[in-house]
Amino acid sequence: MAADFKIKYPATSSVAITIGLGALASDANLLAGREGTAVDNTTNLDQDHVLGGFVTTGTSPTVNTTIEVWAFCSYKTATGTPTYPDVLDGTDSNETITNAGVKGFLRLVDSMTVTATSDKAYPIKPCSILQLFGFMPKFWGIFVVHNTGVNLHATAGNHVFEYERIQAQSV
Repeated sequence: MAADFKIKYPATSSVAITIGLGALASDANLLAGREGTAVDNTTNLDQDHVLGGFVTTGTSPTVNTTIEVWAFCSYKTATGTPTYPDVLDGTDSNETITNAGVKGFLRLVDSMTVTATSDKAYPIKPCSILQLFGFMPKFWGIFVVHNTGVNLHATAGNHVFEYERIQAQSV
C-alpha cells in the first residue's frame, strides 16, 4: 500500500534569523544595506521555509520612501562552502551591492512604502522560500535596504525576521 505524504511542522519550527538592523543607515540608491546570517538547510532538509517579520523606522522618516527585503541563495557549494552573488557572504554584516543590476540575482520578498510616522513597524508579507526561488536552496539569506532618509530604529528588538520550518512525513 502506498503511503500518503503530509506536511509536518517540527516542534522547533520557528527560527530567528540573525540580522542586526538597529540604526541601519538610509541609502538613496537602495544598494547599501544589511545582510543576515544565511540559513543552512543541509542538515534539516526542510521542504520549505516561510519567512516573516517586520522592520521599524526611526524618527521622522521621509514619506513615500521604501524599505526593501530581498532574499538570496548560494549558486554553488564547493566542499561545503556556499558561494553567494556579488558581495554577499552569508554573515550578518553591512554590505553594499555593486550596482542595481546585481539585484537581478536576488528575489524581492517585499517592498514597503513608508509614511512620515516615527518608530512604525512595517511587517513583511509571509513568503515561501521554495516558491520564491522555484526550489528549496541549501543555503539562503536576506538583505534589507531602505531610503527612508533616517536610520532605522536603534533598538535591535524592533526588527524581527523568523522562518517557519516545513517538512514532509509519511502517514
